[in-house]
Amino acid sequence: MKREKANFDILGRINSERVRRRWTVYTLAQNAGVTQSTISTWYRKELQPSVASLEKICAAFGMSLSEFFMEETEVIEGVHEEKPSAGGTHFIPAIPQDRKNLLYLWDCLSITQRKAVLSLLESVVDKHGHDSY
Repeated sequence: MKREKANFDILGRINSERVRRRWTVYTLAQNAGVTQSTISTWYRKELQPSVASLEKICAAFGMSLSEFFMEETEVIEGVHEEKPSAGGTHFIPAIPQDRKNLLYLWDCLSITQRKAVLSLLESVVDKHGHDSY
């Protein structure tokens, strides 16, 4: 039985996620714990990253492997549109523009920066979601 070659562009997706966050290859390497030369070799020799490396890349991007392999339009549509839930009676509300902007900016942050932002937010908001001032 002959295997068909997958038509999902893994390197293209890594690159688009990296560029969307305004990260350099060096920044991606630092955030993922993968060497910059390894990432460069993938592109230069058109190699596919190992599953372990791809998991590290996904963790740096703050996404699961499943989300990584979704078509980008599926991810965008899920954020922008109201869709019925599995039961069909509840709707997942569309995300307001300010939250979309927050999510976009969040995606641009490194893991270290995300931890700092969360720490700041936790210092401002108590466990019940109330302003701590």
